[in-house]
Amino acid sequence: MMNPDPRSRSRVLLDGVNRAAARSYYYAVGYSAQDLQKPVVGISVPYAQMSCNFHLPELAAHVAEGVRAAGGMPFQFNTVSAHDGITMGTEGMKTSLISRDLITDSIELMTRAYYFDALVVLCGCDKTIPAAGMALARLNIPGIVFYGGTIMPGHWRGQDYAVGSIFEAIGQVSAGKMSVADLCEFEQVVCPGPGACGGQYTANTMATVMEIIGLTPFGANGVPAVDPRKQEVARNIGALALETLKRDIKPRDILTRAAFDNAIACVAMTGGSTNAVLHLLALAHEAGVPLTIDDFDPISARTPLMADLVPGGKYTAVEVDRAGGIPVIAKRLLDGGYVQGDTLTVTGNTYAQEAAHAHEAAGQVVIRPLDQPLKPTGGLVILKGNLAPDGAVVKVAGHERPYHRGPARIFNREEDAMDAVTQGKIYAGDTVVIRYEGPRGGPGMREMLGVTAAIVGQGLGEEVALITDGRFSGATRGLMIGHVAPEAYVGGPIGLLQEGDMVVIDVNQRALRVEVTDAELDARKKDWRAPEPRYTHGVMARYAALVSQANEGAVLKP
Repeated sequence: MMNPDPRSRSRVLLDGVNRAAARSYYYAVGYSAQDLQKPVVGISVPYAQMSCNFHLPELAAHVAEGVRAAGGMPFQFNTVSAHDGITMGTEGMKTSLISRDLITDSIELMTRAYYFDALVVLCGCDKTIPAAGMALARLNIPGIVFYGGTIMPGHWRGQDYAVGSIFEAIGQVSAGKMSVADLCEFEQVVCPGPGACGGQYTANTMATVMEIIGLTPFGANGVPAVDPRKQEVARNIGALALETLKRDIKPRDILTRAAFDNAIACVAMTGGSTNAVLHLLALAHEAGVPLTIDDFDPISARTPLMADLVPGGKYTAVEVDRAGGIPVIAKRLLDGGYVQGDTLTVTGNTYAQEAAHAHEAAGQVVIRPLDQPLKPTGGLVILKGNLAPDGAVVKVAGHERPYHRGPARIFNREEDAMDAVTQGKIYAGDTVVIRYEGPRGGPGMREMLGVTAAIVGQGLGEEVALITDGRFSGATRGLMIGHVAPEAYVGGPIGLLQEGDMVVIDVNQRALRVEVTDAELDARKKDWRAPEPRYTHGVMARYAALVSQANEGAVLKP
């Protein structure tokens, strides 16, 4: 069905005698009278002078070229971006998840202010990608999510490295397994240029999700950031925005429950980040699609792990592109019957129609054949029990052991746990507990990559487990359980744990529990008091007052 008036929004702002003043401001920056008679396509660019998004303004210029060539008027605007890797292990990391909702809000506000007819939402680092989808779902005007692409792997002493390796190197230094001089040399080459972190960490996980769910055309996101092909892809995206507008394809037409099930399957199949659970719940909330944390485990359980990707496997996102890209992942899922092929994509074609164009590189070994999966089940597992009545998330995309029983080592902030690890105070068999780092308690639900990587770097990855009401980076590996709900700050059982309590993690039984009676937990609850909030004014305090629990996607509720 064709849109009878592709300018139905922008003409409210720009047409007629009464809008002369508005037009004058556009003329001031170089738009012509002819431009103002074309559909207006907003181009959202998250920018900061850092690797994930450094190249996005240049990419946006190519999107704008495509918009103009297709008969539209491009209008570029910026949003904020907090870099997870830079802020990791500091109070600044608390801003990361908060920025997801702030970016969503800013795209909404700019669209409502400037009456864009359609949107192209560029994204690079972890939170900008779900924010892009959330904004489109909220606004429900024709639009496309476009990922800036992965960084190339770093090269050091004859070997390629994904950027997550630098965090494990820090742990190796503290354990005496790597010199400070070697670390200084390594840190200068592990990130060789623009692009988001190169494993199947959160950015590439969510970039994969956006293609599979249908908000990005197949084949667009997987092209690396510095690959010259990315410029042509950007121009095509700009042109497609006009076609999507003309055909009146709206995000909520795409974001059906079946599309979300497909997205969960691709996370499971690729060993993707646990953050996908949080972000898909938030995206479903914006789209008005019923989705709960309990929907993830059944889909993961029936979807085999077929992509051999860092951090659980061998290969990076660059090698996914060389293997044929995300379309090969899409086709493998379709051929195996793990997804529904009749879902709509932003091109107007179905998932199955788009997947039919996949070109798999001969002899590629990154994405396994259907009859040779890495594991018979996917990488996402939801645990419940008396420590997590509303759920917790663990990724089992590598060779993580399925069972751990060990004494709780209690830390009420990430920095204290990191100090204990680097000072050699964590021992084989321990269960590290980091609490009061949840959506409200943090606030902002920090990622714990520094701590988990230090544990692995010290050689304790197979003997120590960690649980938290915070989050993990997609680069995390090992038996690490996050998103424990309810969180400690609101009285969740994780806040009632005491030093030495015996904690049991049983992945096969989907259980996370403490060997303490209900009566004892009830007695401890009577003596428990919520700590004073860490922030009492500003954006952090406002977020803490409005945010929901992790099992609901940590979304802001009015």
